[in-house]
Amino acid sequence: MTSFSALRPVHVDDGHQRHIPVLLDEVLAALDVSDDEKLIDGTFGAGGYTRAILQHNPECQVMAIDRDPDAIAAGASMVAAFNGRLTLVSGQFGDLGSLAEENDFVPADAVVLDIGVSSMQIDDPARGFSFRADGPLDMRMAQAGESAADLVNTMEEGALADLIYRYGEERKSRAVAKAIVAARRTAPIATTKQLADLIASVVYMPPDAIHPATRTFQALRIAVNDELGELERGLIAAEKILAPGGRLAVVTFHSLEDRIVKQFIADRSGETPGPSRHMPSAQPRAKTFINLSRKAIIAGLVETRANPRARSAKLRIAERTHAAPEKTVSRGRA
Repeated sequence: MTSFSALRPVHVDDGHQRHIPVLLDEVLAALDVSDDEKLIDGTFGAGGYTRAILQHNPECQVMAIDRDPDAIAAGASMVAAFNGRLTLVSGQFGDLGSLAEENDFVPADAVVLDIGVSSMQIDDPARGFSFRADGPLDMRMAQAGESAADLVNTMEEGALADLIYRYGEERKSRAVAKAIVAARRTAPIATTKQLADLIASVVYMPPDAIHPATRTFQALRIAVNDELGELERGLIAAEKILAPGGRLAVVTFHSLEDRIVKQFIADRSGETPGPSRHMPSAQPRAKTFINLSRKAIIAGLVETRANPRARSAKLRIAERTHAAPEKTVSRGRA
């Protein structure tokens, strides 16, 4: 495959989409997929990357994964439109290794992951991801399992404060948890507005800053969907199924996600510090990836003006080597 530095962004008409995929040209250039190759889109969402890849490469095959039943249902028309070139799979991208095996996508020539909640999930009040409109306090991407309301109404105060601090980096996490526990003694907290108003009563933000509930909502969403554990499992799975020369492209939207991706690529490309000169030398580890983006790629001014969501997006890219994948066990749910 050609080097990333030699590539130029490719514009693809994505007018069919209900949302605007971020860093689309940069992702297409990074993946560098040929017409007859196999690619995995581990986070299908509304299908922005998948559609663009299929349009740009008339003979490539794409397997797209999503845990959200609504996304799978909405993607049925795209499956039909591309005449067998798209395989749409219900599942979690942390399981992309086994899903790729089951659907004959091993080895894969590229894997793309767009981490976090999708625009269509945020924009639907009934899904409970956002406080911009009132809705049930849900946040479940797969629409199954524990909801945000379950966590808010059952967790012990100290554990809830730790969760909000760890996943939301909210400095007032203890005050937020204390207010939540006090409020739920009277009645369960059931809606996004209830929770957002409660947080706003204990977390002060200047008028031009983010909403006081932003960090707590992020923390609950990450915990409900085990997003960081899922990301770690997805990266390890991609390492196992990518062909030599295959590309990994990951788009993240906040520091917790980006840190995991950055550290994974640095570790697998041999960029992490070696053993101390005072310690016995360890056996050199084979590099399973080449880091193609030592600095994260961010959106330009034109894109951020057209799509404010792109302001926080970071793209990191790596290329698979011939080395055998590392024997690594990812962490599970926190």
